[in-house]
Amino acid sequence: MNEQIFHAFVSAINKHDVDKIYSLMSEGHIFIDSQGNEVIGKDKMRAGWVGYFQWFPDYMIEITKVFVSGDTVAAFGFAEGTFQGSKERKENYWRLPASWKAVIKNGKIHLWQVYAGTKIPFDIISKNREQ
Repeated sequence: MNEQIFHAFVSAINKHDVDKIYSLMSEGHIFIDSQGNEVIGKDKMRAGWVGYFQWFPDYMIEITKVFVSGDTVAAFGFAEGTFQGSKERKENYWRLPASWKAVIKNGKIHLWQVYAGTKIPFDIISKNREQ
């Protein structure tokens, strides 16, 4: 069951379905990014996902391997996106190896933690803000 909830969450992310993402998060949802920054609360994360999809309107997660242990799901694969969706500008596109940890409680994603290098996406954002 936990693996299905995990895959439903990934599917909602890949569809940019913020309402579905929201419905799959626990009230006390915790998001931890790859730099260790935490956001607590599903309402804050709704706004976070909306903003992230504005930055990267083609953001996608590709899962290649999943491990489940009790309420914890670990997944490995790739994340990709194009800053502001300008695919004609290939320098704004990135694809990176990534992994995720999810803790599921009572059928909801309680913790979503991302492990990925962020230098390339942040450099792209910086470069575009300077122009």
